[in-house]
Amino acid sequence: MAHWESSGVKSCVELLERYRAKGKKPYYVEKIVFEGVEGRDVYNITAPFLMGGELVIAGRVENRDSEQSEIHFFKRKEGKWVLQRDFPVLALQDPFYTVISGEVIIGGVETFPHPQKPGSLGWRTVFFKEADLVNRKPFFQGPDHMKDLRLVQLKDGSIGVFTRPQGEKGGRGKIGFTRVGKLEELSVDIIHEAPLLEGQFLDEEWGGCNEIHVLRNGLLGVLGHIARFDEQGNRHYYPMIFVFDPNTGKFSDMTIIAERADFPEGPAKRPDLVDVVFSGGLIRHSNGTADLYAGISDAEAHRVTIPDPFIAYEI
Repeated sequence: MAHWESSGVKSCVELLERYRAKGKKPYYVEKIVFEGVEGRDVYNITAPFLMGGELVIAGRVENRDSEQSEIHFFKRKEGKWVLQRDFPVLALQDPFYTVISGEVIIGGVETFPHPQKPGSLGWRTVFFKEADLVNRKPFFQGPDHMKDLRLVQLKDGSIGVFTRPQGEKGGRGKIGFTRVGKLEELSVDIIHEAPLLEGQFLDEEWGGCNEIHVLRNGLLGVLGHIARFDEQGNRHYYPMIFVFDPNTGKFSDMTIIAERADFPEGPAKRPDLVDVVFSGGLIRHSNGTADLYAGISDAEAHRVTIPDPFIAYEI
């Protein structure tokens, strides 16, 4: 058994107590200022990434009293992130990106009228190749009612697929994993059949993957979130990481890497969303630190500098 393998399921509360016991505060916290979307909130952002030769952030943009969301792209200028009006606008929530065979893949959550529940929405994760963004034509749509579907290219060139079923298989939301040889082999059936990472979440809690990092030793560093309801029905979301061995299926314990109290006070979309930090992306630095980009209380976006949470797993 590797020294990092999971020691069993841990609750949100236990993981939070472990985080707080370390007594370490972030090195630096910054609210990210967005320009060009006056009157609307930008949250659940990606980390900065290169698209079309430009360094951009993709963000979820919407009115405070609505969940009718769009993904917009922003470029840094004079300390602010400025809306790029010549970039595509996608009618999606919660953007993310990955790079596969040198090509940028953009994803997000598409909502649609629920087929069985009048007045309710369903959702699915959709993926676009950068070249197809202008046509708003996804190359793949995930299963209905599945968020947090993520792709990563492994060291052998194959594609790792992290899933997050809900319902009969995944309860409130558990993480699964499978792999395919190439993007063209992706299918809804393969995603449905992906085995769960057993013993990771309590049944009454949930979580998912947000961004995958291929570590030097071939392990996958997963940036994700773990969440729960309290007795009053308020939501509590925490950014977490774990590592996963795609060859053996073994994974480490989750580690919370920040909490809402680490960030400045600010508005929330609703009272039940005050204690929400939603992982967006992680930029690792050579000096042993990392910048976490996150959505805060479904109303703002922040960057926080923390110790690189994956270094210990690369030894």
